[in-house]
Amino acid sequence: MAVKFLSEDWLKASSDTLAGSADYQAATSTTDLTLQFVVTDVPEGDVEYHVTMGNGTTTFTGGSMEGADATIRNDLETAMAISKGDLNTQAAFISGKLKVEGNLAKIMMNQSALTALADALKDMEIEY
Repeated sequence: MAVKFLSEDWLKASSDTLAGSADYQAATSTTDLTLQFVVTDVPEGDVEYHVTMGNGTTTFTGGSMEGADATIRNDLETAMAISKGDLNTQAAFISGKLKVEGNLAKIMMNQSALTALADALKDMEIEY
């Protein structure tokens, strides 16, 4: 069943999908990273959620989180394109469509974990 992008169901389905992937858990077994996301230009208003990656476990949670390693901001169009695999996050960053505040070095150090995250979520059924 498809889940609506950026909804509470999407957050839960993302967490559940990652929890069910032994390959993902192995790939992120030493990862310690928290990311705050802010998606603008959403018809219902800006959406904030955070992703906590720790020792093979990753959770997607609605709302803001103080003390995140970095905050990632982009508009809805960019967020959807990245989620669909139509736009690479690095290309979005370089073109200015995605902005990062905080510890960019920590994001770069965990690039393989972020790639594993994207790979693990790529087959989710999402309604955009």
